[in-house]
Amino acid sequence: MLSRRTLKMLLNPLISIKRRTGTFKVKQKTQLDFQHPLTDTFGRNHTYLRISLTERCNLRCQYCMPEDGVNLTEKSKLLSANEIIYIAKLFVDQGVDKIRLTGGEPTVRKDLPDIISELKSIRGLKSVSMTTNGLVLTKKLVELQKSGLDALNISLDTLNSSKYEIITRRKGLERVLMGIDLALQLGYNPVKINCVVMKGFNNDEIIDFVRLTENKALDVRFIEYMPFSGNKWNVDKMVPYHEMLSEIKSVWPDFQKLENGPNDTSKAWTVPGHSGTVGFITSMSNMFCGTCNRLRVTADGNLKVCLFGNKEVSLRDAIRDRVKEEDLVNMISLAVKRKEEHHGGMMKLSRMENRPMILIGG
Repeated sequence: MLSRRTLKMLLNPLISIKRRTGTFKVKQKTQLDFQHPLTDTFGRNHTYLRISLTERCNLRCQYCMPEDGVNLTEKSKLLSANEIIYIAKLFVDQGVDKIRLTGGEPTVRKDLPDIISELKSIRGLKSVSMTTNGLVLTKKLVELQKSGLDALNISLDTLNSSKYEIITRRKGLERVLMGIDLALQLGYNPVKINCVVMKGFNNDEIIDFVRLTENKALDVRFIEYMPFSGNKWNVDKMVPYHEMLSEIKSVWPDFQKLENGPNDTSKAWTVPGHSGTVGFITSMSNMFCGTCNRLRVTADGNLKVCLFGNKEVSLRDAIRDRVKEEDLVNMISLAVKRKEEHHGGMMKLSRMENRPMILIGG
């Protein structure tokens, strides 16, 4: 028999959470669209799942973590490895074919190689990738590749060691650069570099990052600075896509746009003759919500159907309450079908309560 708590989740699957306060607001049930569980009412079919493995990180990046830190969830309330694999299988059964492991910093989990290996054994799953700060790749990447890791995104916001210490509140730039070189040597192609561009901090390095693509199979992706709880976002710090594009074209007038896939979040460009490519993730100035095929599961087991949404469903609680798989799929479907058409824009997002990025998953 389902508990009252579980019944409440099933009947009211989308809850606007004010984290750490214990309060919530329940929205009324609406008429459902009974189609594929992972297809929303705007026809977007979700085939890409991002799973956060941990809230912990060995860096303290300013745009990701509030200056005074965060209250981490106690370990017993985080997803176990078995629960992660169970959730992954559940989503793959419904059509997900790509999973990205995030954090926090996923490499701080000692069981990461085992998780990757288990994921790779799931029939129907085509790709297992990971987003990392790259700090320990020289120690761990060979083992992760042997476990089956297919692709790699490395977060790096500056090529200057002093700036690196400012933005991450830690040392380690040289280790990250060596990790990138190792990934290339091991055959990852491309190695994706995620760079959050902030006016007055690293926007003067855009050209330097593009130069990295000249002789290396890198995909440098410039990300517009996005608002999350505690990261002191300010519109004046954001460098929009068109400004970055203009600066690059001032050096390479023949900077060339490439064709994108139907669900790509990054607008792809290249300097003719360069080995690598450049991308722009324009969540603020030129949103791409209409083609979004991504869902997220946080380290504490909550399903987020939108990175910028503050509505979540606890898959962890349902699993631990022994909810039947069929009911779990229905919960997920209800959440997906209430996904909004698009986020509210950067100014609305800057005022909306949401988790800090480190508690969502990169």
